[in-house]
Amino acid sequence: MARNRTLLLTVCCALAGLMGAAGTALWAAGSHGGEPATAARLALAGQFLAIHGAAIIACAAWSLTPVNAGRTGTFGLAACAGLAFGASLFAADIVWRVWAGDRLFAYAAPLGGFSVMAGWLSLAASGLTAACSLKSIVNRH
Repeated sequence: MARNRTLLLTVCCALAGLMGAAGTALWAAGSHGGEPATAARLALAGQFLAIHGAAIIACAAWSLTPVNAGRTGTFGLAACAGLAFGASLFAADIVWRVWAGDRLFAYAAPLGGFSVMAGWLSLAASGLTAACSLKSIVNRH
């Protein structure tokens, strides 16, 4: 199980790198002219990808700490997956609206947004369960 979790976290880190690169490209595209509304949307998609890509790296690192062995690490993995899926889908919908003039598919942006929120809540759950685990360890000694 630990090997599978490490592999999944490694894949999440690779996705985070791609999100950072795509985010930087979109951010740059948004800042280099064009119609103001279009530029703002591209910059928003870029910011969303770059920020959540960095958050995924932090979640992956947190998930690999010794305090997260077991169930709490699973919450961290869920956080990585929710952030990666949700931010990518949300940004893809924004970019598709700019370049194709229509949404990616029905409810793509809300699905992406809810996935991102679920990722952040999973990170919160990971922190809370780790804190409870540490408290029980300290109380035993």
